[in-house]
Amino acid sequence: MIEIDFKKGDGLVPVIAQDYRDGEVLMMAFMNEESWGLTLETGIVHYWSRSRGKLWKKGESSGNVQEVREIRVDCDNDCILIKVNQIGDAACHTGYRSCFFRKVKGSALEVDGKRIFDPDEVYGKKE
Repeated sequence: MIEIDFKKGDGLVPVIAQDYRDGEVLMMAFMNEESWGLTLETGIVHYWSRSRGKLWKKGESSGNVQEVREIRVDCDNDCILIKVNQIGDAACHTGYRSCFFRKVKGSALEVDGKRIFDPDEVYGKKE
């Protein structure tokens, strides 16, 4: 059994999703024990949504599913890196491939990416 230390983060551990082909960091989210178990069991990444307070299967609303290709655990067993096959090209709920689509330019943030989908159309609400 793989022992992930969920106690340090009050039941949650940070998870980084990275494209398995090109290494691009797609997103960062959290897992609890249930989402960790479902990810291992199904091969599809599941997270814990802190804002919604519930389990979240990546892509359940958008269709942008993350298939597990490789999982790495850090030396303290309290952070997870998942290399994924990103289905649907966009990992970010705002419609970009990566959640890290902005870069610091002076004292501002500059968009450095192309929006792949309109979140209003996909989720039916303003983001």
